[in-house]
Amino acid sequence: MRRIAFLVLGAGLVWAALVGGAGAADAEIALTIEKNQFRPAEIKVKAGAPFVLVITNKDATAEEFESKELRIEKVVPAGKTVRVRVPALKAGTYGFVGEYHEKTARGRIVAE
Repeated sequence: MRRIAFLVLGAGLVWAALVGGAGAADAEIALTIEKNQFRPAEIKVKAGAPFVLVITNKDATAEEFESKELRIEKVVPAGKTVRVRVPALKAGTYGFVGEYHEKTARGRIVAE
C-alpha cells in the first residue's frame, strides 16, 4: 500500500512540474530601436524570472542588441522584429548597447 502511495505521489509531482512549466509563459517586454536609440532606455523585470525581449527596429539600418554582462548579441535588421529570450536574472542592473550606434543606443535592464 505504501508503495502505491509513493508512486501516486511521485506521478503527481512530475505531472505538476510538467504542467506548471509548460503552462507558464515567459513575460514579453517590448523594446524599440528608433533614431538610433532604445525605447524605453530602462526596463524593469522581476528578478529570478526569465523573460523575452521583443525588439523592433524602426530605423532604416540594422542595429545589434548587445549586452556583454548577459552574453547576448542579436542583430535586428531594419524594419524587423526579433525575439530574444533572457534567462532569469539575479537582482541587479545589466547594461546593453546598440553596437552599431553605441553613443546613442544605450539602455539597461533592472532586475528587482
